[in-house]
Amino acid sequence: MTEETPGFDEQQPQQPDVPSGASSDEAEPKAAPTPSPEEGTAPDADADRNAALVAQLDQARSALSERTADLQRLQAEYQNYRRRVERDRVAVKEIAVANLLTELLPVLDDIGRAREHGELVGGFKSVAESLETTMAKMGLQQFGKEGEPFDPTIHEALMHSYAPDVTETTCVAILQPGYRIGERTIRPARVAVAEPQPGAQTVKPAEEGTEAADAAENKENGGPEEG
Repeated sequence: MTEETPGFDEQQPQQPDVPSGASSDEAEPKAAPTPSPEEGTAPDADADRNAALVAQLDQARSALSERTADLQRLQAEYQNYRRRVERDRVAVKEIAVANLLTELLPVLDDIGRAREHGELVGGFKSVAESLETTMAKMGLQQFGKEGEPFDPTIHEALMHSYAPDVTETTCVAILQPGYRIGERTIRPARVAVAEPQPGAQTVKPAEEGTEAADAAENKENGGPEEG
């Protein structure tokens, strides 16, 4: 049999006093709103995200500039390589043609001597003319003429003499014509040269001095005497 403690009743939670006329909702105390963690950190997160994007953009721009510079440098090197290869190819071709034509120059000398002696006739004449035409198409040019001034860069003097009718060292005979390819001389013209006579250079100044003395004397005497 259970004993009951006198005066002990089940304690009920005490309800706050509610003023008359107020509803139960108004009577309950309202809790203060708790701020959300996302609302306080949103501006800082956006700023960090923007700074990271700007840093990535700057890094991408820097990488793009480096790759562009590398590409431009590579293109310039390739263009220089192409020009150098083309220049070397032309030089090798010119050297090969010059070597070939140099070996054929004695044949041209024989053809020239045969032409001078009237022996270039018949089929030999046709072959010789065809050979000369072909070598001219390959760029071979002949030079050297009688009467032109002597130039040691393109002439080779094999004979020397004096002549009264020249005023400078002159080619008076072409012993062997010279040949060139473009601006390159593959054989100088072998010539005989003539220089002015040494006496002709000293007599002329003496004559000029005599004429000047005569003119001065005539001036002092009042002019030349009339006959």
